[in-house]
Order: sequence, then C-alpha cells, then structure tokens
Amino acid sequence: MSAPVLYGPIGRAVRKIAPFLEADALGVYVAALSMWSAAIGGTVKVSSRGNARPVLVWSALVAGTGRGKGTALRAALHVLDRSLGRFLATHTTSGITSGASLVSYLWDQQEATTETERGRDVRALVVEEEWTEVLKRVKRDPSFTTKLRAAWDGTTLRNTTKEEAQEVRDPAMVLHAHITPSDWAKYIGESDAAGGSYNRILPFLLGSVPMLDDDRLSLPKMDGGELADAYGWATARPRVITLREDARPLWRIVRRYARILGESLPETQAVFIERTAEQTLRVAAALAASECSEAITEEALSAAFTLVRRSVQDAVRITKGANAPKVKHQPLSLADKVRARIELHGGRATSSQILPYVGATAAEVKALPGIVVTQDRSGVGRPATVFTLRHDSSSHAAAQPASTEREENGDAGAPAVVPIERPRLRLVADAPPPRPVKRSAAPAPAQSNPFRDLL
Repeated sequence: MSAPVLYGPIGRAVRKIAPFLEADALGVYVAALSMWSAAIGGTVKVSSRGNARPVLVWSALVAGTGRGKGTALRAALHVLDRSLGRFLATHTTSGITSGASLVSYLWDQQEATTETERGRDVRALVVEEEWTEVLKRVKRDPSFTTKLRAAWDGTTLRNTTKEEAQEVRDPAMVLHAHITPSDWAKYIGESDAAGGSYNRILPFLLGSVPMLDDDRLSLPKMDGGELADAYGWATARPRVITLREDARPLWRIVRRYARILGESLPETQAVFIERTAEQTLRVAAALAASECSEAITEEALSAAFTLVRRSVQDAVRITKGANAPKVKHQPLSLADKVRARIELHGGRATSSQILPYVGATAAEVKALPGIVVTQDRSGVGRPATVFTLRHDSSSHAAAQPASTEREENGDAGAPAVVPIERPRLRLVADAPPPRPVKRSAAPAPAQSNPFRDLL
C-alpha cells in the first residue's frame, strides 16, 4: 500500500500532532484537506484546457467502529479552526437527506449573506459522521443524487417544487463522511456510482489505531499563521489555479494512468475511479492555494497524485468483494463431520467431543465405515467411548491391549465394543527390509483442511 505525501502547511501541521493522536494521520490529513477546500471554494477555481471548476475535495473515511474516524475529524478541526476564522462554526452542517433540503440550505445561506459587505456566500461543509443513516433515507428521494452531482460540479442548483423558486449559482459545498466498509458495500450501489453520484467522493481506508503510552497527552497548540495567511490570500478575490509547465509531463502520466486503470478493472470497480485525473487536479490546486500560489508545481501535483492513488487502491479494496457471488458449500456427510472432529482432537475423540457437533447418535457414528470404537476404562466411573480412525494405527494399537486384558481377566460385566474391521497384523519376520527414508526440507502440505469445512 503506497504512502501518501502529507504536503504543504496542512501536511506539516498534521505531522506535528500525529504523535499525540490515537488515529491514522492520513484520516486527519484528508479531513483537513476537505475542510480547507470548502473554505476557499467560493473564490478559488482550477482550470485545465480553459475549463474552470471549483476546488472542492469530497472525502469519506472508511473504517470499522472505534478505528479513529471521529478522532481524525476532531484533530483536523484542531489544525484549521484558528486559521479559518469563523468559517467552520458558521458553515458546517449535517443531516441533509434530500435534494430539496440541500438546495434549501444553500439558498438560506445565500439569502442571509447577499446584503453583507463581502456579498453572497454559498460555501458549505457537510459533515456526516453517521453517513449510513443518511444513505438509508436518501434512497427515497431520486433527486438527491442529481443535486449531489451538480453540487460537486459547481453548476446551478434549483428547487422547483416550492412556491418561491430557489436558485443557487456556483455552489461551493463539500461533503466529508464516515462509514464502515460493510455499509459502503451495502448502501453505495454500483448503479449510483455509474451515474456519477458517489464516484465524486474519495474513499480512504484508515489503518489501525496506535495506542499512546500516556493517554493524558493533549494536542499541541497550533500556530496557524501560515494557513491563516493563505486563507486570506485565497478569499481576497477570485483566483484561477492552473498547471505550471514543469508539471505538465506528470499530468499526462496521471491522465494516462486513469485511462488505463479504468479500462483494466472490472466495471463494478472502474465506476468508482472514473474521476481519478480530475480528483488529482483538484487536490493539487487546493495544495497550491495553501502555499498562496496560482500555479500547480510538479511537486504539488506529485503529492496530490500519491493521495488520490491511495484512494483508488482503497476503493478497489472496498468494492472487491461487494458483488462477488457467494460460494455455496456442499453439506458435509456424517462420515466427513466425524472424521474432522476426530482429527481436530488429535486422532482420538470421545463421545462428548463428537456427538453434540455432528447431530447424530452414538449408534449412527459406530456404524460408519472406517471408524474404530473402543472403551476407555482408565478413569473413574462409567467407561468412555473413544472413536479413532481406522488408518490411525497408533491409537488402535494403544486401545488393543486393554481389550485383550479384559478378556484374560474374564471381565464380561461391561460389553466390549469390537472394531468393525480389524486390520491384518503383519509379523516382524514377514516385514520387508526397511527402506532408507529421504527427509525433505519441509513436510508436504495437506491436501485439504477438514477443520475449515466445519466453519
């Protein structure tokens, strides 16, 4: 798994607090980058081939419960809160579960700021820490995914069902979500991704959560001056960020990588990574803005590519088993179950170690071919019934003297269980001369694992 480069002022801030976190630093970096793109999205655009679009980076942290998604989000807030003024406090929302509510929220934001000194403001940061609950509800509203695509593209959003028509031009909304891998596979459908609704989101699988020796440590204070200056530069006036000439050879490689990858992967996976090149360009533009630059350098583009490439790898990992056909295992026969239980216990198992797990009576198990049944009187109380395999000569040989001893002592009080078929004993004089044994470097692997069939 490739390691993304934590680039620029945001990357340096994340590396500074990483030793004090019980969370994957990548999650902090991704969340902070989405917040940063939302803050500058109202004035900063990125352009290639003369087509300008907003610098909006949507992301999803994908990990199981307790794997540090919430910790990463709070650490990202710690990194950016002082640098972005009151943006995070006044422009963050959650729980948008329909296309109408999405447009309505941005409309209200627009109306509230139209008469202000800085003019209309349609920036928004939508943070869904329980994204699964939102995805369950939006299935009822077919317009939601349409509005979602328009918001990422920065095109005009409209509500036509209300008495007063609502129109939001140049929206600057960013979505940051948390979800588990199983819920992603369940609620992010292939058809929705193929339509472009959810392949606009960069998913990242978080690594294991490190454990600090001292959990009383608090996050160090952030200076924030460098990012505060960059935020003032980015929002002072409209800016369009473009590729510098030295970055264009790498940009051609990125586009070729995206094309080849999309054609080589199965369609169920390829639909999630169709915007690899565009995502790389947006991330690179956001990183350039954090350095007060209107030009994307080769270094910034390379760092953006490492991040998006990691997301591509994670998207493939998440979706790999989502639509795989389930393998139907043939039910095991009673003989196979008994044999597996005996081998599980080292070649010798009692009734209590077999009967409750195979769903059969002692008489049914005793009647199976290839199973040797003996009585063990070594303990106190009733003798234990012991099952071994016919080919297991060591167990059979160990049980045989006990039976002979009972016959010589005239012990007929308890019925002795006779093996179904006794193997022919070969005298030592009849045995062929021993052959030299060739010892191999490692034992031959077993042809099958009978214990796996029990799962």
